Amino acid sequence: MSKPWVVGITGASGAAYGVRLCRYLLSQGLNIHLLITDAGWRVLKEELGWDVSRRKETLEAQFGCLGGTFTYHPIQDIGASTASGSFRTEGMVIIPCSMGTLSGIASGASDNLLERTADVMLKEGRPLLLVPRETPLHAIHLENMLKLARLGVKIVPAMPAFYQGPQTLEDMVDFMVGKVLDNMRVEHELYKRWGSTDEQHAQAGSHRPD
Repeated sequence: MSKPWVVGITGASGAAYGVRLCRYLLSQGLNIHLLITDAGWRVLKEELGWDVSRRKETLEAQFGCLGGTFTYHPIQDIGASTASGSFRTEGMVIIPCSMGTLSGIASGASDNLLERTADVMLKEGRPLLLVPRETPLHAIHLENMLKLARLGVKIVPAMPAFYQGPQTLEDMVDFMVGKVLDNMRVEHELYKRWGSTDEQHAQAGSHRPD
């Protein structure tokens, strides 16, 4: 069995990115460990209309029938499996990543399970991808991203492109999630790649689940 990916969702705007990534990974039969900050739950409610009063039940309704398995860890459970380097994972993606979380990771704060798990990725030399969503960026934001990039962290800003001819909001989300999957080395056909024809993209997309 392949090792799971850890997916973190924080309080930055763009909760749809994290949800779409989880759904795609699970639809491919992959397993994930899911960490959501309290602010992340707030954004899931505000942006996607989720019922966050019953968190486990809501996650089961959203992700429970997609193929792979997910394990949810409360953000304050510092004794969860992902907090230890002895727990083997493929790596971690934080999508979207707030500037507060990015700052905590850059400083090694480990104030909650998400930050601690990111610290584990750094110390174990495992892939860590951050999808920051903020604008404009000030010098502290940029310095923190540079610091992490120099440690090997992949910074994938939520900056959708338009060359694929998006027609819907879902197309825009799929582009960003596709770019994240590219950096995870996970195969997908979520968006039309530069140089591919519409027919090639349609044929590739017809072989994947939604």
